[in-house]
Amino acid sequence: MKNLVYIGNQLKVRGGTPTSIDILAPLLRTEGFTVHTASSRKNELLRLSAMLTTILRHHKSTDAVLIDTYSTRNFWYAVLCAQLCRMLSLDYILLLHGGDLPNRLKSQPEITRNLFSNARFNICPSLYIQEILQQAGVNNTRFIPNPVQLEAYEFKLRENPRPRLLWVRSFAKIYNPLLALKVLEGLLKNHPEAKLCMVGPLKDESLEECKDYARKKNLPVTFSGLLSKEEWIELSGDYDIFLNTTDIDNTPVSVIEAMTLGLTVVSTNVGGMPYLIENGKTGLLVPPGEVSSLLDEINFLIQNPEEAQKISLAAREKVEAFDWTVVKHDWIELLNQL
Repeated sequence: MKNLVYIGNQLKVRGGTPTSIDILAPLLRTEGFTVHTASSRKNELLRLSAMLTTILRHHKSTDAVLIDTYSTRNFWYAVLCAQLCRMLSLDYILLLHGGDLPNRLKSQPEITRNLFSNARFNICPSLYIQEILQQAGVNNTRFIPNPVQLEAYEFKLRENPRPRLLWVRSFAKIYNPLLALKVLEGLLKNHPEAKLCMVGPLKDESLEECKDYARKKNLPVTFSGLLSKEEWIELSGDYDIFLNTTDIDNTPVSVIEAMTLGLTVVSTNVGGMPYLIENGKTGLLVPPGEVSSLLDEINFLIQNPEEAQKISLAAREKVEAFDWTVVKHDWIELLNQL
């Protein structure tokens, strides 16, 4: 089997939301691959140093370096690690997670095209990102969805959806968590029994803004903080509708997980979401930032339980293609080409 170095933000070991490296690296090891990872350092400069050092330490025995690639500040980790790989004549494979990568292509075309074009492969977890890259002339792309292990998710069909909303994401402005509270505020006018639970860690001042808004409006919302996957899966059984409020997105694992659990997804129609969710069939999509549109779709689900059930069942069928037992064959085939 191949020897790999995997570069990414290992947030799980220090209490953060698990990222791709936390999920995929152990799965690849179960298939017999040797995988060295970096980094879990909290300090950004120390994290970058650990990433570069790990590549240097293993470069003589490594077949390829996998690099999680995001679109905000962490984008520069990928740029610098890829540059080191080129200096060492190492193959590198980019795993493209950042929902705002299309804007990187526009604002920094030389840097991004150099990064993507020199990769052995660009792994796109959504057809959205693959299409954007191909339009930019980057053709060394492969579509491999973010994997889930379906056996860990018990599907529950909600026969009569209630106005009980679940939101799972980091509290960051690009995910627009305040929008979820405004939706709850509007929902309470006709559904006084409505409630919202928001699960996720703090990334910026968004969490305090949300808490302040909830206090001022006296909203029935629970801020659970970061939960383990097992904890939030158990929590999900008490909720019926999954709310995704992001302004920028790719193919979020939290939405895929919601679909596996039977939660009906109501999401903003941004980035890769329409490639993951077929509006009206596997979920409901609305323009970003529109409280009234989100309310309309939530009310539709409550008033039309049979339609909600059809959407829930179709969503579960859709994400069966993302199960690791399926996705692993794509990874094994690709890595054996190295």
